[in-house]
Formats: sequence, C-alpha cells, structure tokens
Amino acid sequence: LFLPGFSTASRVTEISGRGVGLDVVQNMVQEVGGVVRASSRAGEGATFFLQLPITRSVMRTLLVEINGEPFEVPLPRIERALRVRTEEIELLENRQYIKYEGTNIGLVSAQQVLDLPEIKSHSASVSVVVFSDQLTRYGVVVDRFVGEHDLVVRPLNPKLGKVAEIQAVSVMQDGSPVLIFDVDDVVRTIDNLLTGGRLRKVGGHGEVEETHVRKRILVVDDSITVREVERKLLENNGYLVDVAVDGMDGWNAVRTGSYDLIISDIDMPRMTGIELVTLIKGDKKLQNLPVVIVSYKDREEDRLKGLDAGANYYLTKSSFHDETMLNAVVDLIGRSEA
Repeated sequence: LFLPGFSTASRVTEISGRGVGLDVVQNMVQEVGGVVRASSRAGEGATFFLQLPITRSVMRTLLVEINGEPFEVPLPRIERALRVRTEEIELLENRQYIKYEGTNIGLVSAQQVLDLPEIKSHSASVSVVVFSDQLTRYGVVVDRFVGEHDLVVRPLNPKLGKVAEIQAVSVMQDGSPVLIFDVDDVVRTIDNLLTGGRLRKVGGHGEVEETHVRKRILVVDDSITVREVERKLLENNGYLVDVAVDGMDGWNAVRTGSYDLIISDIDMPRMTGIELVTLIKGDKKLQNLPVVIVSYKDREEDRLKGLDAGANYYLTKSSFHDETMLNAVVDLIGRSEA
C-alpha cells in the first residue's frame, strides 16, 4: 500500500487510481520522525495508525549500549525490540537470521554497522533492534537495552558535515553526550553489507576460530568419481571423510555415526539428496547438523528447493575447481587439524 505507483482503485479518476497517496503520507511522516502503520481485517476494513512527535525538538528514544558506549534509537522507527536466545539464530548461506511472526529477519551486528571493533560475547542471548523499510525487516544486534528516554534533540555542528549512521546528538541527565541513530542511514548500510557479502557473525560466534580437532565429514554421492574428488579435496585439507553411495546409505550412516558436516548430491537412487536433507532437519537430534548440497543442477528453482529443505549451502560441482566448497566447509565447521 505504501509503494509509489500502487493503487487499489479499479479505474483512474480525477482523485484516485494514480498511485499517489499513501507513499506521500509515509514519506512526510518519516521526515518528521514519525511512523505510519496499517492493519486490516477481511470484510471489516482497514485502520491506519499515524504516530507523530509533539515537537521535533523532543524525541522518545531507546537507549542501547554498543561496545560500552551509549547510543539512542528513535522509538517511532523501531518495529520491535527483542531478546533472542543464541540457539534460535539460524544460518543460511553465511547469513544469520531469526524467525519472528512467520518471517525471517536478517541479523547484523551494530559494531559492523558503525565500523567498530567486534567484542566477542558468550551470552546465552542477544538484544535485537528490528528496523524495517517498505519491504524488508532488519535486526541490529546491540550489547544490551538500557531503557527509554525523552530527549531534547540537538543538531550536529554543520562543520562536521554528514556523519554516517548518526542523525543528531543529545545530552543525558548526567550531562554526558549521546549520539542518536539515523535509521535510514543504518538501513542503507545494512543493504550495502548484504550486497557485498561482508557480514560478520553475531551472537558470540565471532570469526571462525582455528581448532585442533579433526572434523569428520560424510560425503554422499552415487558417482564414484565425484565421491573420490570430494574425499581427496577434503582430506588434503585435514578433514576425516567417510563416503556413502546413495541417500539411503547416507541416512543410515548419519544415524549411526557422528559427523560435523554432510555433503550430498541431489539425484541418487533409493533416496534423493532433498529427501535426505529433509530427514536430517526433521530429526530432533540431527536438525542442527549442517548440510551442503553439491549438484550439477544450477537452476534457481533447484537451488531454492534445496535451501527450503534445510540445506545451509547449495553449490554446483564447478565449486571443486576453486575455493568455493572449502570456504563453505570452513564457514560452517571451521578448519580441521591436518
């Protein structure tokens, strides 16, 4: 409804049908630091909720802490503020997300958005501030929530120019200055990070650490040539490798053995790779076991089918010839002692 050029009118008249209306309302409300939402019930109608600040000089904000420093987030621009257990954070193609109200919300650390050094945390949960543009929700992970405040907003000194991710400044009750987020800037930065594939992990995972444990991988493929190529590639990089000749053989191996990662083909006799992934992700004891699909099929619908089944990566078999597959393995389970 809020997209420009969109209209529910069945025909164009002098006052309707041109798609100019709610997009203008939303833009104007956001310019003054407010928020507009819509809700509807089938057969009953729609309700539009507009929240505007009494004055632009006073702003209701949420105080958060990032790397030990306070930052304020304009409350009208926050869709949700959540505490999420780290085990609820899921990984798909090197992107972390949480499921909330039936949708996936991608996560990015506030340190990366602000280009600050990452401080590892071993907390069992993370604090997430959810922003949204017209189409997408984003979750920014902060160190902790402190509380809500009414702040007198003061503009930045014009000599500073535009400061990335910062909209204005205020002063706390103890006299200390605090910066106020520019949410539009934050969303643009997250988009750029997603496009460039430069996201770091959140929730205490940090960068992939070197370990001194030999990781065990199961390769499932009905082609002996492919199995041997994958086995040699992985063993040359220090991993212990077992092989299975088809999906059923792989399923039996997974249930009776102990593996850090499964690499599977799709088209196999007795049980396909999609069926194997579905069984693994549907088993309470195995559902957190990472799976990489490596297939000759490179169509988008095949890739989406594999990811929907629960695979963490979907790669084509051309990945043997570069670092793509190894990078995926390292990302999921780290390196193995040679």
